[in-house]
Amino acid sequence: MRISTSMMYNTATAQMGNLQSSLDRTMQQINTNRRVLTPSDDPVASARALVVAQSQSMNTQFATNRQNAKSSLSHVDLALGSVTSLIQDVQTLATGAGNGSLNNADRSKMATELEGRLSDLLALANTADGSGGYLFAGFRTGSAPYSQTATGATYNGDEGQRQLQVASGRQIDVSVAGSAVFNSGMTGNGTFVTASASSNAGSVAISAGSVADASKLTGHSYQIDFVDAANYTVTDKKTGLFVPDATPIAYASGTPITVDGMKFEISGAPVAGNSLTIDKSQSESIFTTVTNLIGLLRAPADDASSKAALTAGLATAQKNLVSNFDNVLTARSTAGASLKEIDYLDSAGSDLDLQYTTTLAGLQDVDLLKAISSMAQQKLTLEAAQKSFTTMSGLSLFNFISG
Repeated sequence: MRISTSMMYNTATAQMGNLQSSLDRTMQQINTNRRVLTPSDDPVASARALVVAQSQSMNTQFATNRQNAKSSLSHVDLALGSVTSLIQDVQTLATGAGNGSLNNADRSKMATELEGRLSDLLALANTADGSGGYLFAGFRTGSAPYSQTATGATYNGDEGQRQLQVASGRQIDVSVAGSAVFNSGMTGNGTFVTASASSNAGSVAISAGSVADASKLTGHSYQIDFVDAANYTVTDKKTGLFVPDATPIAYASGTPITVDGMKFEISGAPVAGNSLTIDKSQSESIFTTVTNLIGLLRAPADDASSKAALTAGLATAQKNLVSNFDNVLTARSTAGASLKEIDYLDSAGSDLDLQYTTTLAGLQDVDLLKAISSMAQQKLTLEAAQKSFTTMSGLSLFNFISG
């Protein structure tokens, strides 16, 4: 076979170019710590690595969402903690107002103090979330959720609860609608509410009562009328019928009375014409409860009738405060449970991120020991090829003859 000079040069150049390219690729693998530099190097590994990298990116975003959720829920928990303390202060004042040694001026001073507590409650209900919105406004975060009125406060937000996706298939509430925290207290005992007519003379009073038999509850309103100081009748206001019949019932102060599954007590000294009512419990905001309590403490209590009204009003306020307090505790415990869940999800997310990193390393990373060994071998091969080409390119027939 005849080998021309140009063919020898071309073949040698191509071979050394291939060796140099292989060496450069190995060096690039070592420098980047990547075995797969282009998808064509390992199509299967490249496709799997793309899926894993996308999953890892989503996991990173979930971690960011969890931090944002934790920040929002921490604001909620802090605000609700302050609300809890304020309601406890109001309960303490309401309990103190029942002290028989206090006069009208003393109770008026307490009412003034309660006005400050009411302002504080409104300020907490309008707490900002730190990003230009309001914590308890639902989806209407652009404006303050509460504005004060003569009877309490008006809620300007909605029932929405903002959510963030904190893990695959898991969304978590990061806000609480103000209506669920401040507007959902139930009057009375939560099922029915008792009251004395404001026009009553004497000192008759009715307890808050309790449910004796839930199966007998009708949800109707009732009125108790004293025929005289010793007898009364009970009327179902919806049906207009006497319960159990029109025969007057003998009155005994402090004796438990049961009407259609409701149990309560009447005490004091009634007079003919006195009336008491039993109605279905309704929702009442904490602001209305405190406003009513302020009005109650400012009203004079100089005679038996007004003192009985004060005692009944304080009992009603305490019941309503307990109901509102329970709502705040429920909302705070929910926020606390969500914060604890986020901590668990953070731990799981960190483990998952480590798993993704390990998987990607197995698919993409180069074996440094093997790559360095291969680089040394390729470098030696290239140097040998270069020396061989140098030697062969210097050979000539004239050199042989002259030799």
